[in-house]
Amino acid sequence: MAKSDMQLISAKYLHEQLSIPYKYLTMLMTSLTRNGYLISVKGRDGGFKINKNLKEITLSEIIETIEGMESFNSCVLGFNECSCTYPCAMHYVWEDNKKNLLNTFENTTLYDLSNVNIVKY
Repeated sequence: MAKSDMQLISAKYLHEQLSIPYKYLTMLMTSLTRNGYLISVKGRDGGFKINKNLKEITLSEIIETIEGMESFNSCVLGFNECSCTYPCAMHYVWEDNKKNLLNTFENTTLYDLSNVNIVKY
């Protein structure tokens, strides 16, 4: 959507272009609209468009809106209890990688991604 010249983009068009299951896609679009990232226009010629400046939308905000960031705070191996006091085998290896990944999410905007020559979504 960030790279599109189209004013409004329909969920059907996105579904066809991205091969995302339609029901899941509409749930995503509803969530992004509810949280102010998109504008939704109903009707035959309706669709969605981005509601904010691309430089103001970070990947971490989108992830938080869609599924939450909690999964990045859990154990990489899936253990219920994993901390510096009770580490799993991957705890310390994952810690630095997790910090780098979260930093990337927090500092990468949709504008940054819209300027990349993307071949596949």
